[in-house]
Amino acid sequence: MRLRRGATGVTHRSRPVSRAGPRGDESHTRRVPFPFPPERDRDLYRDAAAMAVGIAIVGASFGALATAAGLPWWIPVAMSVLTFAATSQFAMLAVVTAGGGIVAGLVAGVLVHLRHIPYGLAVGDLYWDKWWTRLLGTHMLIDQSTAFALAAGKDRRRAKAAFWITSVIMFIAWNTGTVVGVLAGAYIADPDALGLDAAFPALLLALVLPSLKDRDTLLAVIAGSAIAVATAPFLPTGLPVLLALVGLLAAWPRGGKKKEAGA
Repeated sequence: MRLRRGATGVTHRSRPVSRAGPRGDESHTRRVPFPFPPERDRDLYRDAAAMAVGIAIVGASFGALATAAGLPWWIPVAMSVLTFAATSQFAMLAVVTAGGGIVAGLVAGVLVHLRHIPYGLAVGDLYWDKWWTRLLGTHMLIDQSTAFALAAGKDRRRAKAAFWITSVIMFIAWNTGTVVGVLAGAYIADPDALGLDAAFPALLLALVLPSLKDRDTLLAVIAGSAIAVATAPFLPTGLPVLLALVGLLAAWPRGGKKKEAGA
């Protein structure tokens, strides 16, 4: 205890402030939770990281297949950074390596990528703030980031966090996998022997399966598949896939549908 004189000239006694913890231990310090990732978004990081493992494996298969096909190492790496679209990259690679030509490959990649138009309409408002977020968000728009954002429902903060968290983690995983695949591809004489050629069909099947619960979508898939299989023996590589788009007519809205009750 010590004496000190205040501003009014009156002497006060000040008590030393104890720094002891709740148990009287002077060395006790309160544990502060690690600030990253934020507790409210930890489930997002966990789920995105789990999915990133699979994305990295698919990215590695893409890099290995591209290198084994004779492409220079920088082409698959540049495609993954600048395109960042697994299905489009695999579609173009499959058509080009099968002899379909660059134009047919580009058309196949663009057509597969057209599904991102409704994605942008659904979640575009989450990144439509500044000019650079518009560019970056559009580039980062993928199946996973869209699904995670929509799963947040009406919670805009969480939806925005889900979009960016998923996008960044998937971008890192996809490009890391591609680089690993490119490096490994130089030592793999036949990637097909490892089943890497099944990566693209498996990825497409995983994307399509949830939608097959809808009857019209199922009919479109069956019709498109039948057209592609029937025309494959007679047409150049890449064209049967384009003709399969005719199957979309099976999902075209029909005026004969029954109106909802009370409409």
